[in-house]
Amino acid sequence: MSDIFAINFGTYATIVLGLGILAQWLAWRCKLPSILLLLLFGFISGQVFGVNIDTFLPGESGESIILSLVGLCVAIILFEGGMTLKFSELKVSAAPVLRLCTIGVAVSFALTTVFGIYVLDWNWRVAAILGSILVVTGPTVIAPLLRHIKPTRKMSSVVKWEGIVVDPIGAIMAVLAFQAALAGDAEKAQITILYSLGVTLLVGVVLAFLLAKVIEFLLSKHLIPDFLHSVFLLSIVAIAFTLSNAVQKEAGLLTVTVLGIALANQKSVSVKHVLEFKETLRTLIISILFIVLSGRVEVSSLQDALIPGLILLVFLIVIVRPASIFIANIGSKQIDNHEKTFLAALAPRGIVAAAVTAIFALELEHAAHQIPGFPVEVVDQAKLMVPTVFIVIVGTVTFYGLLASPLANKLGIATKNPRGILFAGADGWIRKVAKALLDDGHDVLLLDTNYSNIAAASMDGIPAKRTNILSEYSIEELDFAGLGQLVAGTHNDEVNSLAASEFMHIFESADIWQVAPLDDKNHHTTAVASHIRGRIIFEGRPNHKVLSRLSADGMEVKATTLTEQFTYQDFLMTHPGAILLFIDTPDRGLIPAFDDMKEPGNECTLYAFIHPTVEG
Repeated sequence: MSDIFAINFGTYATIVLGLGILAQWLAWRCKLPSILLLLLFGFISGQVFGVNIDTFLPGESGESIILSLVGLCVAIILFEGGMTLKFSELKVSAAPVLRLCTIGVAVSFALTTVFGIYVLDWNWRVAAILGSILVVTGPTVIAPLLRHIKPTRKMSSVVKWEGIVVDPIGAIMAVLAFQAALAGDAEKAQITILYSLGVTLLVGVVLAFLLAKVIEFLLSKHLIPDFLHSVFLLSIVAIAFTLSNAVQKEAGLLTVTVLGIALANQKSVSVKHVLEFKETLRTLIISILFIVLSGRVEVSSLQDALIPGLILLVFLIVIVRPASIFIANIGSKQIDNHEKTFLAALAPRGIVAAAVTAIFALELEHAAHQIPGFPVEVVDQAKLMVPTVFIVIVGTVTFYGLLASPLANKLGIATKNPRGILFAGADGWIRKVAKALLDDGHDVLLLDTNYSNIAAASMDGIPAKRTNILSEYSIEELDFAGLGQLVAGTHNDEVNSLAASEFMHIFESADIWQVAPLDDKNHHTTAVASHIRGRIIFEGRPNHKVLSRLSADGMEVKATTLTEQFTYQDFLMTHPGAILLFIDTPDRGLIPAFDDMKEPGNECTLYAFIHPTVEG
């Protein structure tokens, strides 16, 4: 019997993992929010296969195990999210973030709670708990949407900080609302709430900073070997989360978030390699969690919650989010009306809302059965909390996922499918290429440490910054709006390779390019390994010396549009010896030329180095 159980659970686990990764891939391929497909796949799989996680962990003990595991997974996600928050980002976004996480949260909570009591006829206990939970957004839904939307650095910073910081705030508010629901009178509730809030803040902040200092000390003194860094921090997160929750319920989410922020902003040791591991782990956790949780939603409960859930969904989108944004930013000069409109159209709910709702729905049911005089209707309403929030999650992810990107483009806050070029280096040949691209409307930015190169670029009207491509400033503070590709073209091959490696987490690996290094033709025993380089750019693989010499000899960048009358073969015959640099295609936009690429078709614009004496 145990063998059959193991096989069945193994099959279920395989289905969950397979569907999760398939949903992530389809979302990337179709440019859709991944959370939407994950929820859809999970719900459908639960109906098609007739099995979910409750099949293998039945009863209240199974429910407790599921919620504990979900809570731990959410803690890992929030810790990883905290590690992406840099205080340097707050130079332009501190005031909006503070307003959204205080005034905005209060407005959202008040409106949602009042609406639940007076319109949906919920008991005030249920309305207050759901009003608290639904102030959250979260990194599980925000991060994929930001990758899809690609807004300005300022807006990305505001949305990211709000999404991560507001999650523990919402969970703590839900705890306080639950404790108020259990209190016998207003005076007792007030005392309980103030005590719980004080303990939560004390435990969450103090424990987080103490652990951050211990971790910083251990890593700086090399007392933890490199191969244990990731799993060591993972275990610390689990311990911190569990200890905090043991002292004060739901304080763990605050602890791990503050711990992540503290580690991200210390200067003693680098934790970037740990963050890369956590990003991979986050993707895996999100894929599994959404499939598992949506698979637990029953059709019958979904039907019962459908009408109030849809009414609540419309109210949240049309009234609550816009009101919380515009009220919170009354008199603010840090963000303009376009940015407020964008923020008002971006508040998807994610895994934290689902997980915390499941926890408090179960707690309310237990309380209703154990506390004499507890309102009977709370039991029925508590059973509908999870499917109601499921409807809100699906609805907000769908609505905001489809609306946010085109709205951001229309408002000028993001660029649709950004294909602009970030050049590492500003030598003469790069300036010629950048100028030709810029004149045709393509976004470019040149980074170089050489003052003369930057001054020459500025004189030509080319956007340029005097900074090291490998500096923290370049990677964390520059606004890459409109830019989607890196061309590492400095005279230093090692710098080019390092730049390609560093920018892998900013641009897709397919869009990371570098000029051919001097050892490009060397045997693999003497050449630098290919996996730590970008893709080699330009047809014929010319290196920096060749490109500089050609530019010095008078070769210029010429743009040529191919037609049925003037094909690519005609171009090659007209311009022998030309070096093809970039191709502007109707479907993919601007792409660099490279060896073994597909022959450009009609209506493409070619950018190539051509000697003036051989022009037609």
